[in-house]
Amino acid sequence: MKREGVRIVSVTAYDFSFARLLDKAGVDLLLVGDSLGMVIQGHATTLPVTLEQMIYHTAAVVRGASRAMVVCDMPFGVCHGGGVATMDAAVRVLKETGCQAVKLEGGVYMADTIRFLCAHQVPVLGHVGLTPQSVHALGGFKVQGRGADAERILADAVAVAEAGAFAVVLEGIPVSLAQRITERLDIPTIGIGAGRWCDGQVLVMHDLLGLYEAVVPRFVKRYLPENTVPQAVGRFVEEVRSGQFPAAEHGYVDSLVAGA
Repeated sequence: MKREGVRIVSVTAYDFSFARLLDKAGVDLLLVGDSLGMVIQGHATTLPVTLEQMIYHTAAVVRGASRAMVVCDMPFGVCHGGGVATMDAAVRVLKETGCQAVKLEGGVYMADTIRFLCAHQVPVLGHVGLTPQSVHALGGFKVQGRGADAERILADAVAVAEAGAFAVVLEGIPVSLAQRITERLDIPTIGIGAGRWCDGQVLVMHDLLGLYEAVVPRFVKRYLPENTVPQAVGRFVEEVRSGQFPAAEHGYVDSLVAGA
């Protein structure tokens, strides 16, 4: 899809019914995100989510998907023990859920673990920029990669790609940086709060449908109540494919002074 210039559409999913709806609407990649800790369980962060909970929800999503790829987030703490420990958890995920890949947050420091998994036939989706599992280390849910920090995020993305990830999520970074990374990497970039130049876009389903009121980031566009749920998802798919979403107002710029 990257080579052919076809934008990748991804939405988070957490259960059978919505997975089936999203799949029928044409979503390419269903991400079972640890965001479920916030939008399903009501926590303030994703940190409390356990591996067992991720397995439970991912198995339900797999049963609802007939064509979309299903990827399971590896929750906080699971990947901090290095390659072997992460491999054990990833094997559980793949065997017990039937999903096709796992997602790991982190760049340079996570590259060796990603490389270990890929060498042992576990497909990995990377995630750099604003990584929600590092919310406390980052000082909150803040845009990353502004100014001199851009080189750090670029290095993270390159490290993830070189380690063998098949794609990388770019979250909460300036549009110009996401464009640099997308042009630099051979693998697809999937943006969330990273602007229009990424190879694809992902949104949390509850944000897309306007079901989560606790936090509404500027990069979110709501597709309800103007449409039914199937129409809303279909509209999102169409707008990502055509490049209509995200628009300029959904992205961040390099300078705070510029109004990001």
